[in-house]
Amino acid sequence: DCETKDTFGDHTLHIEFRTPFRPGARGQERGNSGVYVQGRYECQVLDSFGLEGENNECGGIYSIARPKVNACFPPLTWQTYDMDFKAAVFANDKKVTNARVTIRQNGILIHDDLELTHGTPGKNPEAAGPDVIYLQGHGNPVVYRNIWVVKK
Repeated sequence: DCETKDTFGDHTLHIEFRTPFRPGARGQERGNSGVYVQGRYECQVLDSFGLEGENNECGGIYSIARPKVNACFPPLTWQTYDMDFKAAVFANDKKVTNARVTIRQNGILIHDDLELTHGTPGKNPEAAGPDVIYLQGHGNPVVYRNIWVVKK
């Protein structure tokens, strides 16, 4: 696991990742990881090349939405996520506007201004204020590089 020292509200995130080649592995053992925006909303990282593109596969917003298309490259190939994120708005500790995200994987639009009605399991609950970007570890050898964030 790895997380930023800084916290983020609205932002653009670029991240590159590479999943391992594990021909004997199935399901969530195929290079499982995740990128958590604000530590609250997970975009799944997984070797999903040739799979259906479900919400628990690469590009899926875990338990919320499957990608519009499976844009995965084969394992051992560098891939990219480019995310534009708009944080949820809270007033008096009550959420008044849901978070939204647009994501391109390998240059292909997989989520277009998707409304995030709730957080995803695994890290921080939804709350007011900025939070970290978190890279989830599941004991799988997923590699990340060239990560940058622009606050809005």
